Amino acid sequence: MSSDPAITVGLVGARGYVGAELIALIDAHPRFELAYVSSRELEGQAVADHHPGHRGGLRYSAPALEALPTLQADAVVLALPNGHAGRAVAAFDASEANPVIVDLSADYRFDDTWHYGLPELTRAAGQGARRISNPGCYATAMQLAIAPMLDELDGPVQCFGVSGWSGAGTSPSDKSNPELLRDNLMPYALAGHVHEREVTRHLEHPVEFMPHVAPHFRGLTITANLHLARAFRIDEVLERYRDRYGREPLVRVLEDAPWVSRIAGRHHAEIGGFTLSDDGRRLVAVSTLDNLLKGAATQALQNLNLAFGLDEFEGIPLSTL
Repeated sequence: MSSDPAITVGLVGARGYVGAELIALIDAHPRFELAYVSSRELEGQAVADHHPGHRGGLRYSAPALEALPTLQADAVVLALPNGHAGRAVAAFDASEANPVIVDLSADYRFDDTWHYGLPELTRAAGQGARRISNPGCYATAMQLAIAPMLDELDGPVQCFGVSGWSGAGTSPSDKSNPELLRDNLMPYALAGHVHEREVTRHLEHPVEFMPHVAPHFRGLTITANLHLARAFRIDEVLERYRDRYGREPLVRVLEDAPWVSRIAGRHHAEIGGFTLSDDGRRLVAVSTLDNLLKGAATQALQNLNLAFGLDEFEGIPLSTL
């Protein structure tokens, strides 16, 4: 363990699947320490009763969002549903407290005053950032798949996506109902999805996204269809992706198409299955990641590390890649 002082982290909205992953990652981090863990549904219960690996003795609390600045954490991760982060952020802005805030919702992904934290693409602007918007899970997979070819695109990129039902959250719905999902593939929000708008904004290129939910629990895949301004050879394509991500511990470039079953529980993304049309001007690429980890919790930890000047991959179990 590090002899340096602990950096305290408050986690707001910890009952969900991503909250559980964050508790485990922060508990295992050599510098970060949980200051509080909030959940209205679990208030008063011991965190260790739900996460046996937790050794901090914390109990879930349920402070009002307006009271969060009084809790004095060095960093706060907001794991709230879309539309709810604003009250907490307003409370911090009105107080003398100025923690690093990482918001996992979509609420600040379109706000230029916040750092958009997809480190592999925006790392240079992330050092020391104090207001960080964590990208969406699908949005991360799509941008990683598209970015190496961005300067050669001709027309919108089409992305067909399939996610496990954990992406629908813990609130009951058709998209998180295993009975309705059995032997099924459930399409939803086929135009105008928030991740479609997010990727279009941050890549500054139109993307058309068609998401679906499948019967598995975790992990997502997108198949990206890229029309190119000139003809490419497959070796040129592979060279572009390897040059872009060859030194990225959390992005792995494959020749074969990656599988969702192989990415579940892993902290990195995989991109592969590169296929060109006969004329070399249409490229199809497949990108997978665990929506709860690289699509959310692991990426949040990358952003926290960068914000505090730590090694970006501190506390991320790279040995399990």
